[in-house]
Amino acid sequence: MPKALVVGAGVAGPAVATLLTRSGWDAPVFEARSEPDPFAGLFLNVAVNGRRVLSTLGFAERLLSDAHPAPRMAMWSGRGKQLGTVPNGPAERPEDGGVVVRRSWLHQVVREGAEQAGVKITNGRRLTEIEHHDDGVTVRFEDGTEETGDIVIGADGVGSAVRRYVAPDVVPTFSGLLGSGGFARVPGLEPTPGFQHFVFGARSFFGYLVRDDGTVYWFANLTADAPPQDRSGLVGSGATSADWLERLRELHSDDPAPVPQILAATEGPITVYPIFKLPTVQPWSRDRAVLLGDAVHATSPSAGQGASMALEDAAVLAKELQANDFPKAFQQYEAARRPRAEALVAYATGIDKQKRVSKSRIAVAIRDLMLPIFLRKAAGDHSTDWIFDYEA
Repeated sequence: MPKALVVGAGVAGPAVATLLTRSGWDAPVFEARSEPDPFAGLFLNVAVNGRRVLSTLGFAERLLSDAHPAPRMAMWSGRGKQLGTVPNGPAERPEDGGVVVRRSWLHQVVREGAEQAGVKITNGRRLTEIEHHDDGVTVRFEDGTEETGDIVIGADGVGSAVRRYVAPDVVPTFSGLLGSGGFARVPGLEPTPGFQHFVFGARSFFGYLVRDDGTVYWFANLTADAPPQDRSGLVGSGATSADWLERLRELHSDDPAPVPQILAATEGPITVYPIFKLPTVQPWSRDRAVLLGDAVHATSPSAGQGASMALEDAAVLAKELQANDFPKAFQQYEAARRPRAEALVAYATGIDKQKRVSKSRIAVAIRDLMLPIFLRKAAGDHSTDWIFDYEA
């Protein structure tokens, strides 16, 4: 029985392990965290292309049981003027629009589904070394243990330890944005069925939705010249969650309702973290190790495609490994995935530029004048259908 050592238990790792296990592989998953964090990662968009993979896995129905359907995105200026509405999916198929879920719920659904399929997932195993042999590969962990298999699959995120082996010279690029977010309940605030709302504020970008039970999911993207200098995710020595919440309230104090009210109702704790991307990685594999998901094409959340692209990777890599030996499978997988992945990262980078707030009031005014023109075009054409109409 061939054996794949899968590093990372987020989305891509358990997904590829499930598909390989069903085809006769032994595919244990090793996760650095000591236990799943029910509050990590806030929430994310799962687009229809990602849900197609979840359907193949048999996980989609459970995921959708706790999702906020959001096939449309409403854009607002910092003065409260609606700039436009654009689809969050194929332009003429709102039924295939995106859904928003807590990241921890997506992880739980994929992880528990993998375990039910026979995948063994072990926490507290932080990878430190990969040793290649002619007939296999050995991985060693921080706790002194080691495992041997036929291949290693790196699904361990933008800070991937596997990538340091595959492409040691690659360094993630800072997007110029910091991310933050949280949850709140604002008395009297009506649900936003079918929508997410986004505000191009004068000092920061803000997004929110209101679920049917009144829970608000919100995030903010702050413009920054450099990423944080410490591993806590907080910029500046001694900054606390309370400090950042106060800063966010100040940045959005002049934005239209309900933005200030949402932040006023947020109690925390919150974190502020840098958003990194990987525009290109050369190569995607080395010897018996291969990368997928954020480990090889991390993108900002701006395109709402991070989880869906990771699921696509899992489906394509599993298919190639079922059909070919590992050198050819790795080559075929990279050839199939690289053009699409790099195009998505570039697309998200373009959106990031719109989110970054200029210090010039004139530049902000020009942005608000031009955005409605861009949004009207985006709402009426099929220019983004290539993102969603994809079968992995």
